[in-house]
Amino acid sequence: MVQRRTKLISLRKSHHYTQKYVVELLKEQHDIEITESYYGMIEQGVRTPSLSVALAITELFNADPNEIFFKVKPNEILGDVNSSKEAI
Repeated sequence: MVQRRTKLISLRKSHHYTQKYVVELLKEQHDIEITESYYGMIEQGVRTPSLSVALAITELFNADPNEIFFKVKPNEILGDVNSSKEAI
């Protein structure tokens, strides 16, 4: 099942940007050319951008790439680093 990138969509909307405007900013600020359709597929989780495109997108929104593009799971052997339990 495809996982929508709701954080990315939320960031774009909070900046009052259209998908077209994000594509224009990527071209102007990072010399990255993608189509509006491709950007829409990135938001929908249908396409995974290259690292350079992902970093450029997150830079536009001053966001952490891990929160948008990567599923960070705790190491089951070491435990959840965010929990209050200490590792032994």
